[in-house]
Amino acid sequence: MTKILLTGCNGRMGRVITDLCKEDPDIEIAAGIDVAGQPDGTYPVYGSFPEVAEAADVIVDFSSPKVFDPMMDYALEHGIPVVVCTTGLSQEQIQRLGEASNKIAVLRSANMSLGVNLLLKLVREAARKLAPEGFDIEIVERHHNQKKDAPSGTALALADSINEGLDGAYDYTFDRSQRLEKRREKEIGISAVRGGNIPGTHEVIFAGMDELVELRHVAYSRSIFGKGAIAAAKFLAGKDAKMYSMSDVIG
Repeated sequence: MTKILLTGCNGRMGRVITDLCKEDPDIEIAAGIDVAGQPDGTYPVYGSFPEVAEAADVIVDFSSPKVFDPMMDYALEHGIPVVVCTTGLSQEQIQRLGEASNKIAVLRSANMSLGVNLLLKLVREAARKLAPEGFDIEIVERHHNQKKDAPSGTALALADSINEGLDGAYDYTFDRSQRLEKRREKEIGISAVRGGNIPGTHEVIFAGMDELVELRHVAYSRSIFGKGAIAAAKFLAGKDAKMYSMSDVIG
């Protein structure tokens, strides 16, 4: 059984993971870290890392950038692998993750969904085959009206994965309203839609002459990110020091 230390355990994703772990006999939350709220009684919750008395195989982080440094101090001191799901890390913190991967196993992903990470692999391969044949590439992402950032981090990750398959030869276009010209050959168009309670949707379009290939992912609930984080924790437990990604998890 994999035992995890869950940071941000009383947040929305922390509660999702807590519920998922109750249904999974192969994983257990040994303890949680959070600055607010009370434990639900299934595991102890601490306000800081030095208070933690329980042993854990992996840290799963769904907290905030301000918790990052004490978490990494604790992980390095105890030699515990870390699954980092927190967004908004500074460049210095990202650099520290890279340095830490020389000593412990580290996995960081912009999106923990297993489906999205499979999609990242699929669009890279599709781009390698279709772009040389003249297919144009567009990404359309749709989200609810409360989402603040646009385009989404996942849309950018999809564009990066496509461009990786094309040796970085393509530019990104976010707005064509100020351009009176036809579409450029080597560009990836990225569009964002915001409205109502639209579930997170990412669509990658490969448009050729007389044929269209579309790859699409829809996220109907937060549980998909929790399931991905749990899969990553199981994968990372006992692994050698290295920087891993979700592509390693899905194989």
